[in-house]
Amino acid sequence: MITGHTRLVAVIGAPVRHSRSPVIHNAAFAAAQLDWVYVALEVPPGRGAEAIRALPVLGLTGVNVTMPHKADAARACDELTPVARALGSVNTVVVRDDGSCFGASTDGEGFLRALADEGLDPAGRSVLVLGAGGAARAVAEALVRVGAEVAVASRRPEAAREVAAAIPGVEPRPWPSGAAGDAEIVVNATPIGMGDDPTVPLPPLAGQWIVDLVYHPLETNFLREAMECGAKAIGGLGMLVHQAALAFELWTGVSAPLEAMRDAARSAQ
Repeated sequence: MITGHTRLVAVIGAPVRHSRSPVIHNAAFAAAQLDWVYVALEVPPGRGAEAIRALPVLGLTGVNVTMPHKADAARACDELTPVARALGSVNTVVVRDDGSCFGASTDGEGFLRALADEGLDPAGRSVLVLGAGGAARAVAEALVRVGAEVAVASRRPEAAREVAAAIPGVEPRPWPSGAAGDAEIVVNATPIGMGDDPTVPLPPLAGQWIVDLVYHPLETNFLREAMECGAKAIGGLGMLVHQAALAFELWTGVSAPLEAMRDAARSAQ
């Protein structure tokens, strides 16, 4: 039951109504027996910083941040983790008791934990990351940190160069036209394939690992083509759950109930 004592957290983005985060987090709060509730708030593009500054005024305990607000949210925070500062991007904000906002990026670590669940260690492997947004940057930084050889390709070449300049060890690449042939792992960190979009960002190759951060639908055309050609496929649900679990722990100080979160993520269609 929601009362005047219930603590409120949210996800902000545009669009955001498709998000599974409310289902995942509310299942986690119920499993942990916490009097918390999580909602989705549509925030128009360009107003992410305003939303962050309003959090302590409205009494929210924190938010998750998704497209297109991750960079604006980082600039609006009073303090950032070293990773979030290096990326210039946050996906989790904690409102402290003094009203200050602390920003973190749980995407990169969530991505690595999702790969570990599937038995994939990216250390020493060549990886092509498709995209140059907040999630792509977080994934690229995490991969470099564990010793992968990372290239980033974007439909806007200057965006790939910006990622390479921000993250030492990343090589910019042109948008794929045969550019993925030497990559052992290909990560789709763009919205391509989301919802009913049938587009495949590039043809997968047998023997590659194909990782799609898109989680709606659970099986994208990219993943389907990967499996049909003999590549190994990993969907976006694992990263979604792990980054959510890390955010949950930052807000609550309680260990995340991972199984409850996984079950909720799978059941939310």
